[in-house]
Amino acid sequence: MMKILLLNGPNLNLLGRREPDVYGSDTLASLEAEVVAYGEQKGVKVDCFQSNHEGVLIDKLHETLCLHYDGVVYNPGAHTHYSYALRDAVAAIDIPVVEVHLSDIEAREPFRALSVIAPVCIAQIKGKGKEGYKEALDVLLENADS
Repeated sequence: MMKILLLNGPNLNLLGRREPDVYGSDTLASLEAEVVAYGEQKGVKVDCFQSNHEGVLIDKLHETLCLHYDGVVYNPGAHTHYSYALRDAVAAIDIPVVEVHLSDIEAREPFRALSVIAPVCIAQIKGKGKEGYKEALDVLLENADS
């Protein structure tokens, strides 16, 4: 069975409360439950993790190697725009990673348009809300079949 890590970065623990007009009204727990259920339908085990701390996220990405993950669905939050350390962690693990964002980062403030992480990911999905997470899982499944 394919095993995927669903990784969420800073401030995503406040989903449902934080700017619902931008991020929607679903909580992180409900989003994770929906993605886990979607994964089960596809025969994929999805493990979920969230942290507000860059080093913890780096450690979790490194851990994917020894825990034998087949891919990562990753919303790096604000780290998207400046964390070369997380970019390097994604590049170092040699496991397919799909970057996902609830909002369309290119249609927001100018500083949000740049992702330093996208170049080391196999895809970036943005502006599709929670459905983007499911699409990211599908991209990983398609990548596994090729």
